[in-house]
Amino acid sequence: MTRRKWVGWFAVLAAAALLIPLTPWFNAPSPANEARNGNVEMRTMSVHRERQLKLATVKHDMDATAVLCQAECAKNFQKLMKHEAETATNEHHLEHMLKMHKQMLFVWWRHKGHSITKGTLPSSPRLPAILTEAKRQVAEGKAYTSSPLQLDGHRYMVIGEPDREHKGDGIAGVLLQDIVTKIEGHQKRNLRLVPYPGEGKYKIESVHPSSTTDITVRSGEDNGNASHYHMNEVAVRFRQQPSDSQLLQIKSDITALSMKKLGYTYVFRSEAMDAEAMMRYFQTSWNVVYAEPHYLYMTNATPDIIPNDALYSQYQWNLPVIETEKGWGVSKGNNSVKIAVLDTGAQLDHPDLKGKLEEGTNLVISDTPPDDDVGHGTHVTGIIAAAVNNGEGVAGMTWYNKVVPVKVLDSSGAGSTYTVAEGVIWATDHGAKVINMSLGNYAEAQFLHDAIKYAYDHDVVLIAASGNDNTERPGYPAAYPEVFAVASTNSDGTRSTFSNYGDYIDVAAPGFSIASTYPGSQYAALSGTSMASPHVSALAGLIRSINPELTNVEVMDIMRKSAKDLGDKGKDKYFGYGQIDVVRALQAAQQSKVSLQQFPQQVERRLAQIASKYE
Repeated sequence: MTRRKWVGWFAVLAAAALLIPLTPWFNAPSPANEARNGNVEMRTMSVHRERQLKLATVKHDMDATAVLCQAECAKNFQKLMKHEAETATNEHHLEHMLKMHKQMLFVWWRHKGHSITKGTLPSSPRLPAILTEAKRQVAEGKAYTSSPLQLDGHRYMVIGEPDREHKGDGIAGVLLQDIVTKIEGHQKRNLRLVPYPGEGKYKIESVHPSSTTDITVRSGEDNGNASHYHMNEVAVRFRQQPSDSQLLQIKSDITALSMKKLGYTYVFRSEAMDAEAMMRYFQTSWNVVYAEPHYLYMTNATPDIIPNDALYSQYQWNLPVIETEKGWGVSKGNNSVKIAVLDTGAQLDHPDLKGKLEEGTNLVISDTPPDDDVGHGTHVTGIIAAAVNNGEGVAGMTWYNKVVPVKVLDSSGAGSTYTVAEGVIWATDHGAKVINMSLGNYAEAQFLHDAIKYAYDHDVVLIAASGNDNTERPGYPAAYPEVFAVASTNSDGTRSTFSNYGDYIDVAAPGFSIASTYPGSQYAALSGTSMASPHVSALAGLIRSINPELTNVEVMDIMRKSAKDLGDKGKDKYFGYGQIDVVRALQAAQQSKVSLQQFPQQVERRLAQIASKYE
């Protein structure tokens, strides 16, 4: 056996990307985005600078995950306080909440003058005083969030939420935030800031390669007199183009979440200021031609579908930017179209994945469930299939499609070529119509390629992440011709600086600061092409749901042709054919279905026309 074949046979495939946090961070451009138009060739970047940018992304992910942890617990506290029940029932509800959310270590609840406590308060001379302050703030009707507290190798935070209905009542709790530290290690591995996987079980092998009147809409009838506009956005045209330093000042003054320029006009979005306040700011502080609301122009059709998931509106920038909300008006999916996720497994009892998982398999440790002992697979799964419109956590891209978890990566986040190939064949033989592979390496293994060809020949759509090394070197399985390769974009449409690139890239999808499910019934924000890939897999599942007659080749062709062109005109090595567009892709799939249904009638009419000429 030649050395090349040996490397290919035993090549290690590692989880290719990762996550990131939200809130002010989630809609903000990537801290790694230095290019004004996002199209600079990042290969010219120094190793030192690339490391700095990746470390900034890791820090961003840690901060965002901490915010998600706090926000999700706060929303659960608010939901609990809506119960109007007897003390015994309230104790039951509180006990159930702690059981479902292991990060809630200790909770104090004052309801109608009666206090209930559940859980165990960690031993620390500082925590009781912080908890007392949280209770005091809650009694005054104020929300409270402490600074992180490091104690005996663990990270804690104390939060408090006042009861809006009963003055003086509320909830305060101690949260365990070890997930933040776990995300740090997770991201350093997946963004290749440390050798990964380390020597030991695997051998590291080099492979070459405006009006002032009230226009608030309170009912359907109010629409007739209203001009709808974004609550926290304004459109501004300056008489003189602001300098870069002036734009930075503006962004700081208004706490900008984003800034876009189209022609002569800027559109600013603020985290803290509403449209009216921003218009006053620009009109009084800057020489502007106009500062007006960012109006909405709407068709007389069904509006976008905005789900009620607790973290959606504030933290999930990724779904609106690829027109998922409009796409749901065309199709929400079908539970008969299964999407296999080859990864580290999934948290099988995560509340936000309830009813969304099919029976999978564990190919790492046979005869055991495909439980996730890393976190990567649960996060990828949630991007595709977290329950939508259930008032909990995050929303996945599909409402009805099921995910089949196939555990092919072990507790270190790595797995052999054999196991991954076995997973591809297993998923194919068990009815998967789409296979997501957020994993990869640079070894071209013929054995894995044969498994890929087997699935492709069985009409499976195979999708893979390109990798997070900011390199043009082809990564596999993404670079196999049968596989649909995905690069990563930021919230402003620029390329994520960690994203691999090359002529093999088919499309790009959001991969920076993506909020999704995480083990421990929690939520985390991660960045990487691993997060971009499941967006495309979910889209493929939606396409096959609306038109099951399409072949895998036709599905991939629709996703390419419907993509929104980014970067250089036409296909390029950074974005492929562009960023996926859910509504355009689903409309194209729907139109293909209509055309096929009409084809027999069209043929019959044409034959009748021909026959009439000879009568």
